[in-house]
Amino acid sequence: MSKLVVFIHDAWLTPASWDHFQSRFTACGYVCIALPWPPLNDSPANSLGLGLSGLVEHHAVLIGAMPQPPLLVGHGFGGLIVQLLIDRGYGSAGIAIAPVPPRGIRPGVLAFDLLPVLLSAGWSPQVDLRFKRFATDIAPTVPHTEQLMLFKRHVVPAPTRIFYEAALGIGSRVNFANDQRPPLLLLTGADDRSIRASLVASSYRHYQRSVAPTAYKCFTTHSHWLITEANWEEVADYAIEWEQAQSGRF
Repeated sequence: MSKLVVFIHDAWLTPASWDHFQSRFTACGYVCIALPWPPLNDSPANSLGLGLSGLVEHHAVLIGAMPQPPLLVGHGFGGLIVQLLIDRGYGSAGIAIAPVPPRGIRPGVLAFDLLPVLLSAGWSPQVDLRFKRFATDIAPTVPHTEQLMLFKRHVVPAPTRIFYEAALGIGSRVNFANDQRPPLLLLTGADDRSIRASLVASSYRHYQRSVAPTAYKCFTTHSHWLITEANWEEVADYAIEWEQAQSGRF
């Protein structure tokens, strides 16, 4: 039976951000599913909208109904969702790429980095990603001539609530000492200006409290857009080789 892979996208992005990775994983014999987040208009009225707990539950229900525990691969906020899911026992393994860190990982640094988003969002239930931030913080390695095209293709509004919750550590607690969780791989780019590589490295050190397999890799020439930017194949191949080693296929 082919291995099932579930991809979980980042805030402001759509499942199409996984097109490159899906092509690579499919070529290696995997069956790929890129799950969309729930629509923003499904969130309760008079609130900041969809939160982390709702996102995790949404994915948990879909993944729990699958015929086999899938490999979970997430990017940004999707990487945080992957960590929360495997902590609850979902999936055969988890790969978190440039992930938002769980509660307790240098909270002051994370809150400071998220402050511009929170100030621009205010109390609106959704927040837009401005092109300037996309160009400078999300995809700085992409040639300027391509940035606007990618922005128009991939970027959508995101629920404001998840940024407040990430900054305050609400709904993002994991048990770093959980010996029963599936294996976890943390990937980051040294040039990431959205989720600092140092935050991902700090998450990795916290996970050392568990005997469950945990690995970390920093790609020296990559940014937060490492699933799509030039040399994305290096990141995808590293993830595939790690998963195959974990599942005993090598």
